[in-house]
Amino acid sequence: MSKKVELFVKNLTLTDDLQKYVDKKATKLDKYLKSIDEIRIDLSYVKTARETANRFIAQITLRGKGFILRAEERAEEITTAVDKVMDKIERQIERYKGKRYLKRPENLGDATLASESAAEAAEEGRPVIARRKTFTLIPMDELEAIEQMTLLGHEDFFIFYNAKTNKVNVLYKRRDGTYGLIDPVIG
Repeated sequence: MSKKVELFVKNLTLTDDLQKYVDKKATKLDKYLKSIDEIRIDLSYVKTARETANRFIAQITLRGKGFILRAEERAEEITTAVDKVMDKIERQIERYKGKRYLKRPENLGDATLASESAAEAAEEGRPVIARRKTFTLIPMDELEAIEQMTLLGHEDFFIFYNAKTNKVNVLYKRRDGTYGLIDPVIG
């Protein structure tokens, strides 16, 4: 593998054995997807996690031309977390490749194709978009968005048009009870 694996640790000692273990696992990703430019792996230990099974965290980010894939897993041991996150990122690569390389038959209509692909996806265990929703975005600031999110009972996220930045933002609730703001940039 010609790509450099960037490995970062937090609240954890990086031993030679752990370094070799992670490098060995990361080099296998090249056989799944050749166009990976950068691999970043973050390993951390969170002493304050409620459950011991969530103390070690392994996170991997793959970057390439036109894609970013990211996965995170928690476990009781760091090597278990690495194994779990590698399995998860391999599944994401397969999904990405399936979406990218899947050819559409020319002779089928859109409705027939959609119903057949939804049935195939359900059989294969892939996610199916069962409903599409359209709504009007009303310009508001971040504090109004938090208030609307609470009033509407949205517990995970809220999409709004930020009046200050003139952009669509996503407001989400974090595990610690604070809020995060996603400000997308087209790149």
